[in-house]
Amino acid sequence: MPTILITGAGRGLGLELARQHAADGWRVIGTVRDAAPKLDFETVRLDVGDPAQMKELAARLKGTPIDVLFCNAGIIGKRGMALGSFDYAEWQNVLRVNLLGAAAVIEALIDNVAASERKTIALMSSRLGSITETSGMTLPYATSKAALNLLARGLAETLRPRRITVVALSPGWVRTDMGGEGAPLTPAVSVRGLRKVLAGLRPEDTGRFIAHDGASIPW
Repeated sequence: MPTILITGAGRGLGLELARQHAADGWRVIGTVRDAAPKLDFETVRLDVGDPAQMKELAARLKGTPIDVLFCNAGIIGKRGMALGSFDYAEWQNVLRVNLLGAAAVIEALIDNVAASERKTIALMSSRLGSITETSGMTLPYATSKAALNLLARGLAETLRPRRITVVALSPGWVRTDMGGEGAPLTPAVSVRGLRKVLAGLRPEDTGRFIAHDGASIPW
């Protein structure tokens, strides 16, 4: 039975990722920041920005192979920031969760991934993190995703000798709390696409930025 660990699995795309993998017979370990109602998969309390909790997670999972480590936890932050009205505390918080949180999870669990068969790390990014698409409406979020993409590219090269595949994934514009009701994709459709991408990954795909429909996205 393959194992996937998904951060931010208490709602939205993380919850849908967990549900679909569990339904297909995977062992799912989903991290949740706050106490959650009973779900159909194993849950672990984790704030990705809390180093003490990260150490506890690593100790709890020591020796457990993780085939897919999916860094999904993220926040969008304050919208509408513009030059002259930057909220630096808010910006730092978005980077703490979206970028540093992912880096900390990967650092804590890299040996678990290396011990697995599939050896895959996926980082949930966004087209807003591409140099071809930016948005002042979500500036902290966009910059956090751009930095996350650089992290994915750097780790892909660092971990290549260990045969670990690292990719950044874009789920598309999805109808979640973050994406809003006007988004064209449901979580179920987006996640089915993401899972198809994950299933088809080859070692030579490491370092790519891939959309839920399989299309490559310029960095």
